[in-house]
Amino acid sequence: MAASGCRGVRSILWKYGSYGKNLFVSRSKMVPQLPLRQIYVASSLWKKNLAAAGPQKFTQEFIDKQVEEFEVGKRHLANMMGEDPETFTQEDIDRSIAYLFPSGLFEKRARPVMKVRFHPKLYLFIYLFIFYHLLHKRHQDKMRNKGLFTSDTKQILLTGSRWLLKEEIEENLVENISVQDYMRLIQLMELLLSMPYCSLEEEFILKFRKQLEVQSSKYEIPALQYDPQGVAFSVADGRRKSAKASITLRDSGSGNITINGRNYLHYFPVLQNREQLMFPLLFVGMMGRFDIEGSVEGSGHSAQAGALRLAISRALLSFVSEGEVEKMRQAGLLTADPRIRERKKPGQEGARKKFTWKKR
Repeated sequence: MAASGCRGVRSILWKYGSYGKNLFVSRSKMVPQLPLRQIYVASSLWKKNLAAAGPQKFTQEFIDKQVEEFEVGKRHLANMMGEDPETFTQEDIDRSIAYLFPSGLFEKRARPVMKVRFHPKLYLFIYLFIFYHLLHKRHQDKMRNKGLFTSDTKQILLTGSRWLLKEEIEENLVENISVQDYMRLIQLMELLLSMPYCSLEEEFILKFRKQLEVQSSKYEIPALQYDPQGVAFSVADGRRKSAKASITLRDSGSGNITINGRNYLHYFPVLQNREQLMFPLLFVGMMGRFDIEGSVEGSGHSAQAGALRLAISRALLSFVSEGEVEKMRQAGLLTADPRIRERKKPGQEGARKKFTWKKR
């Protein structure tokens, strides 16, 4: 078997001996019975001679060609990165290559994503954005040629509405979209709104807007009442947790406040509760104008102070303007606190607190 293998190798060497320049030192006729060891020695000697010859010498023509290709590649890379090719340095090249070359991560979601770059005029470097911008400029040119171009163009009124959420758009399109596609859509719509003559596409834009439910700012304002002396007063109720309060607010007073027949300084020894009581009057700038008589029951002092504050705020509606009513609503003075005391749970010390755990 070994002898037949050697004969096969020798026959191959005999047939292709004229092409094996790396196997022989001289180009003389190949000896049919040339030993394999001599071939290997000749090959190693040829490699040593190449190493001794030194590095390969390049011609000036070859160097100029490589420099030209480098400059062309640098310009292409600068255009890809949106940079000026004339000021594109080697550091910029290294940074761009590190940024653009594919990652060694196999999971696509783990690979870095290119950041969205912006023009100094706040235009995105995406051809669709520039394309739409050019379309609008063409429309402006047509209107200018017709003598109909005006700088004071109509804008779409978007108050009281919002952009559709990603889930709402998917429901309308009956198709799933990515977060990137959704953000791109919103950016395109914002860009469209910033352009002149955007009102021409008002119907299309409003398809992607949803009207917000206007919160009713109309509160039931108690009617002013008058006592036999002709002094105006207002009555209102309030509650917090299990505390219930009733307030009588009398105009042209001296600022006296009594709660359950006692002065509020004695009824509420804690300063924070007094501040809660006086905050509505301080907010509308009517400190010291009214005499307040209140009655409250249930719960603790903190909840009672909250119930009295709500009652005072509601009673003040009869003495303030609509603008001040809206400010009070935005400040939360007219909103009842819906929180209640959480019940104690069986097997533990309180509503949330647990008993101290002991191993034994």
